[in-house]
Amino acid sequence: MSGRGRERREPRDPPPPGLLVVDKPAGWTSHDVVGRARRLMGTRKVGHAGTLDPMATGVLVLGVERATKLLGHLALDTKSYLATIRLGLATTTDDAEGKPLGEPADTRELTDTAIGAGIAALTGEIAQVPSSVSAIKVDGRRAYERARAGEDVVLEARPVTVSRFDVLASRTEGPFRDLDVLVDCSSGTYVRALARDLGAGLGVGGHLTALRRTRVGPFTLARARTLEALGAEQEEHGRAGLSLDLDAAVATAFPRRDADADEAAGLAHGRPLPAGGAAGTVGVFGPDGHVIGLVADDRGAARPVLVLAPA
Repeated sequence: MSGRGRERREPRDPPPPGLLVVDKPAGWTSHDVVGRARRLMGTRKVGHAGTLDPMATGVLVLGVERATKLLGHLALDTKSYLATIRLGLATTTDDAEGKPLGEPADTRELTDTAIGAGIAALTGEIAQVPSSVSAIKVDGRRAYERARAGEDVVLEARPVTVSRFDVLASRTEGPFRDLDVLVDCSSGTYVRALARDLGAGLGVGGHLTALRRTRVGPFTLARARTLEALGAEQEEHGRAGLSLDLDAAVATAFPRRDADADEAAGLAHGRPLPAGGAAGTVGVFGPDGHVIGLVADDRGAARPVLVLAPA
């Protein structure tokens, strides 16, 4: 794969904390991207928020330095995807990387009305059985590890929300019907399982042939940068830059609360603030405009969730 060659020596000084929003290329694991980002940024302190399958491309949010502490608190509970579903064949992995299950079915008799009804049945609050090659743990081991070892993996259905499932284009490819779709869904939804279940419901089988994540929480492709662009920036400046510094990251992901000097000093030492009345987690900024930490109202006070001010 391109872009994994030798980079110049890492800078001695650590980079500033913040988020790096990467447009992940196909064929890379999320761990591959983290490893590359560590070299581009000149630090070992890089982590990711939510994985993408190797075949998938698109938005992958990375935390750098102190911002790695932020990753577990980001509201990444909604996601958007562009995908291609191939009707007419099921596979062992519910995507194009798996082995065919049986012979291709002829989809020429499928009507748009039938497809629309099948999609409607998979929209809204549904119970979805995750793919057997998901990262869900079964008795301490990832489901995909068990499946690839030849074990029969059966996962329980769980509730997910598919708020949008639209067909953007439809075309015939031999015996198959390919659908380009847009999906907005809750975290934990498997788009490959939507492809599988749509094909099963139509009686022809189905699997995913392409997947691109366009949004995770408030972070979209508009913020994302390719590894090639980041590599060129490192070559020019000695280190790739952030997509969002720590202040901008918190301001993007959370409601904002401004604190006076005494409140900021107290929060920096882990003391609660007066309740603010906001629901959920709030980012608190000091008089200098820099983020101090995250708080959430609890028992009559805004209690620290995470202190981000440097020690």
